[in-house]
Amino acid sequence: MATDPSKMNTGELAFVGDAVYSLLVRRELVTGEPMRISELHPASVKIVRAEAQAAAAELIAPELTEEENAIYTKGRNMKHGSYPKHSSHGDYARATGLECLFGWLYLCGRQERIDELYAVIRAARKNG
Repeated sequence: MATDPSKMNTGELAFVGDAVYSLLVRRELVTGEPMRISELHPASVKIVRAEAQAAAAELIAPELTEEENAIYTKGRNMKHGSYPKHSSHGDYARATGLECLFGWLYLCGRQERIDELYAVIRAARKNG
């Protein structure tokens, strides 16, 4: 890769991470309990909204390495021009941190680590 993911700005990492996280959720939905096609999108939105991503970030926080935590914190502290009306600033910031982390892991080629962290999130959602 020509660009070092650790030197990319948080907006770029979050942009990629949003897609990575969304794909993980979609994979989970289509490989889990059978659902109607019309139910997939609403189910996905429920899981990828800022509040749910903020909760996911809290779940994996104890599992993060020092380097991963630094990337998450960098994303969480990113300055936003505006926030969605349906989410708090704190939730939105934590969700951005999660997206940055997943974007960074993806761009570093750490799919196994992505799967490990997502398994923690998925297990908590199934048990909660």
